[in-house]
Amino acid sequence: MAGQDLSFPKVMWALMIIGAMSEPTHTTSTITGGALRLADWGLMRAQGEEAAKFLHGQLTQDIALQPLDQARLAGYCSAKGRLLATLLAVKNTGDELLLALPAELLAPTLKRLSMFVLRAKCRLSDASADWALWGLAGPAASAWLGEAAPAEVWGVARVGTALVVKLPEAAGGAARYALLQPAQDPAPALPALAEADWQWLEVQAGLAWVRGATVEQFVPQMLNLELLGGVNFQKGCYPGQEVVARSQYRGTVKRRTLMFAAEGAAQAVIGQELFHSQDPAQPAGLVAAVARREGQTLLLAEVKLAALEAGSLHLGSAEGPALSPRALPYPVGEPQ
Repeated sequence: MAGQDLSFPKVMWALMIIGAMSEPTHTTSTITGGALRLADWGLMRAQGEEAAKFLHGQLTQDIALQPLDQARLAGYCSAKGRLLATLLAVKNTGDELLLALPAELLAPTLKRLSMFVLRAKCRLSDASADWALWGLAGPAASAWLGEAAPAEVWGVARVGTALVVKLPEAAGGAARYALLQPAQDPAPALPALAEADWQWLEVQAGLAWVRGATVEQFVPQMLNLELLGGVNFQKGCYPGQEVVARSQYRGTVKRRTLMFAAEGAAQAVIGQELFHSQDPAQPAGLVAAVARREGQTLLLAEVKLAALEAGSLHLGSAEGPALSPRALPYPVGEPQ
């Protein structure tokens, strides 16, 4: 990227606005798909006649009116509107919900939520030993599910004792699903999917989950959570709701998560800072998700929108590996 005249308003915003219609810009081979046990994820169980009501008052999404055939992407915020965790909420029965989230955040999230249960008829527990979470992807997964595959993003279908959730597609239209099944059930009858392939598709979908290194670093809009269906602005109060609503309606979102390819053999890690060529003294963004495949590095990073007006972005320092923009599979739109 050195020596090039990068016009971010012309390049970046065009990519983001038409991202949903763009072809993927990487050169890696096609991912035919399969199944991967997501061993780095955990599952929380919320049980009781007031379980949905309790979670409704804690998360950014409408859980009270959540039907059995729809999952909810949701954020759990601090009082300052900063994300403590992002979760996938699925109703197993009318009074039992399963919440999937990265394993490193399960214990602290469970502990914090439990502090606020008080007299609510809701019991929270770690269900990771009882349920297994699988990632399914590509044509192989769609063919295996057949007519049972949910048609809409965040749609849920029950297949035997398992629950299948349709996840946002990767750039280029690669299908993705989450499969929640009892731990004793046999593995899906699908080819093994490499972890690198799953992570690549996850980043290409433009969905970055809060991890241990990024706790309390973002308000939901910084991770594009509302664009992915993770925030309901009509529901009642939850921790941090005023901050989240103010950011939305006052146009104060100055940072967004975008997709980049890293130059060469860049060793990007979640939580790593980005720097701008014209302002090397202070960070311009933070890496939220990373994928490496066939010698290439793709990442999602939350960045200052002002840093897109000129110059270039780099990993780790202003002299670090250069980052080039890639199209998200959904439109973000121009800043106001």
